Amino acid sequence: MKNIFVGNLSFSVTEDYLRSLFEKYGAVDRVNIVTDRDTGHARGFGFVEMSNDAEAMKAINSLNGIDLEGRTLNVNEARAKTDRPRSQGGGGGRKRW
Repeated sequence: MKNIFVGNLSFSVTEDYLRSLFEKYGAVDRVNIVTDRDTGHARGFGFVEMSNDAEAMKAINSLNGIDLEGRTLNVNEARAKTDRPRSQGGGGGRKRW
């Protein structure tokens, strides 16, 4: 099972469209376009899961760098989310002096 990251998506791309794009290379198990939790609008990236590793690699190699609706796709194997150190104070990132 390969989890594929798809970045720089046009905000008009749907999960169905993304599925059809990847199905040209093999069976697609799941498609998820990430949305903003407050507005519900697409954030410009998503994930595609394919069970066959060879088909997934063919899709990655074929689709990475193509132009889709005026945007150059960034397609690669998704990396595991790592634990990031939390900042002191719990938010914002900038300290007020």
